[in-house]
Amino acid sequence: MPLPHLSIQVINFAATGPGDWQVLSDHAVAADQVGVDRLAVSDHVVFGDDLADYADPAKGGTAGGRQPTGPDGLWLEPLTTLTWLAARTTRIRLQTGILLAALRRPVVLAKTTATLDVLSGGRLDLGVGVGWQAAEYEAAGLDFSGRGPLLDQALEVCQALWSQPKASYSGDDLAFEGIHAMPKPVSGDGVPIWVSGTVNRRTARRLARFGMGWIPWGDDRADITGGITRMRSLLAEMGLGHDGFQVQGPVRMVQDSDGIVDLQSTMAGIPDLVESGVTDCRLALRLSPEPEEAADLLGRAVEAFRSAVGRDA
Repeated sequence: MPLPHLSIQVINFAATGPGDWQVLSDHAVAADQVGVDRLAVSDHVVFGDDLADYADPAKGGTAGGRQPTGPDGLWLEPLTTLTWLAARTTRIRLQTGILLAALRRPVVLAKTTATLDVLSGGRLDLGVGVGWQAAEYEAAGLDFSGRGPLLDQALEVCQALWSQPKASYSGDDLAFEGIHAMPKPVSGDGVPIWVSGTVNRRTARRLARFGMGWIPWGDDRADITGGITRMRSLLAEMGLGHDGFQVQGPVRMVQDSDGIVDLQSTMAGIPDLVESGVTDCRLALRLSPEPEEAADLLGRAVEAFRSAVGRDA
């Protein structure tokens, strides 16, 4: 079992124009400097006017969920954003959380992710999912109902191009033979893939086949302990042995009477979270736009986290 890690999401979207995106960079640099283990950014390529499906689990949304911006919100492309942040950081891992990978042509996705991984010194984690919005697939000329197979194909092609000296692939509507794709990712195993989704047979197969880690969604994220138990049971039922997968789970935030995060009380719940199988503890801190204040809060959070899990560094 890997040592527990602490991760945050840095905000690469805005409801209205922020003027510039310096705060995004400042938060990433602060997290890197004080010892946060991983940062993640979100993905949307386009929006239709109707965002109601975000709250519909049948469409891939989450019950009661609300999209953080309107359809005209500003969303920075995540792989481009992580490349920008990679140049400003030195050690923190960089994750798409999550990338709608099926919207990208697989061969270009393989090249882009391998390039980012190499330039960042092997720090990329590719979190992927199918998303909830039909409009994005329609705008890309893709069938929303086929988003699962499209994602699987994208991951198949990436793994072939990442690992094979002369890559070949044959699948639905896509085939190639003897293709050179260089450079390869830093690790011989390719870029680590984190599969997002609820506990269902499709997600379980995708996790067993491609995933180093699982990013639970919906009710399985809200009840992370139960979600991990259900996923392990489903994998066993399907004969898909994958006991070593990592799991991202949300840390329950505790606030004092003034609405200020109580870090010691918040971190007191970490050992139980880790005991349940969570390896990547996602902390949702509201960070100040002032770099020094953000760095101070993140530094205290890292110190409290390491104390809670018995980590020196």
